[in-house]
Amino acid sequence: MADPARRPLPSTTVVTGAAGWLGTSLVARLAADPARARLRLLVHTTAEARALATRYADRPGVEVLVGDIAKADTALRLLDGAGPDTDVIHTAGIIHPRRVRQFFETNTAGTRHLATAAADRGVRRLVHVSSNSPFGTNPDRADTFRNDEPYHPYLGYGRSKMEAELAVTEAAAKGLDTVIVRPPWFYGPNQPPRQTTFFTMVRTGKFPVIGKGDQRRSMVFVENLVDGVLAAELVNAARGKGYWIADAEPYTVAEIVATVGAALRDEGLEVQPPSTSLPTLAARVAETADRFLQGVGLYQQQLHVLGEMGHTIACDISVARRELGYEPRVDLYDGMRASIRWCLDQGLTL
Repeated sequence: MADPARRPLPSTTVVTGAAGWLGTSLVARLAADPARARLRLLVHTTAEARALATRYADRPGVEVLVGDIAKADTALRLLDGAGPDTDVIHTAGIIHPRRVRQFFETNTAGTRHLATAAADRGVRRLVHVSSNSPFGTNPDRADTFRNDEPYHPYLGYGRSKMEAELAVTEAAAKGLDTVIVRPPWFYGPNQPPRQTTFFTMVRTGKFPVIGKGDQRRSMVFVENLVDGVLAAELVNAARGKGYWIADAEPYTVAEIVATVGAALRDEGLEVQPPSTSLPTLAARVAETADRFLQGVGLYQQQLHVLGEMGHTIACDISVARRELGYEPRVDLYDGMRASIRWCLDQGLTL
């Protein structure tokens, strides 16, 4: 199959969430390309800004701004001077807040502010990084999400990301060139503490597998995701569309745990056999409690994750392969080893 036609690189690339898990890897890829003349990067704190400014001190054309994407003036400042040779890649978001309202302030309102400003400035393309959550969970373990799935959001995060997608779609209907990228659970270097905790739980045999662990989960290595995001930015035919970006095939939860265990052992760590198996009822109880808490505006991360672990969340990447030329280059084992090696290099305890 011939590679899809790509447009030339923009003169300016804007990235929100530039200090986040995905943003860090994305910015590193962009900065390594001298043809990316100017990078304008949005971060949330001055500490993040200082770290990025130091990291790219010798790279010309990098500008770092501090702001809260939930505030309309941040999008206006970020896109000041932007125009038809500017691409915007929106990775900023919140996934585990304390209050449900924060989902909508950051994920929904923040995306709406950015899409509105992008349309007003006439940018070349807005790539919005969404999630699997607007589509919820698969109705059974054999089902796989495809590109024409209807929305069926999973709790507050899913609703906030669905409404963010609708804001992007509304801007597209008014003429803005947009593409939506939908990654599932991702993994790789620069991971947040929650992923390090996952490794520790697997290493100590305490990760809670629900039932037989036969739930199917799509995952995506962060560098595979960067490949997909950049294809979405540059492929001409992607305009107005949305794509699942994931590893080649879904994995079962049991396979994920076994692969992480093998990667940990191959990095010289002692791994205990799995000892924490919970009945399906435990996940259902956790999900019920999660729904109750979110109904009164509260969010509890561990409860939410346990409830979700009882479900299959699997997607089909065939449309991204066909239309974007996307092909995941790193498999689960190699990606997990890279993640574990990064943790060890950072001096983290697993």
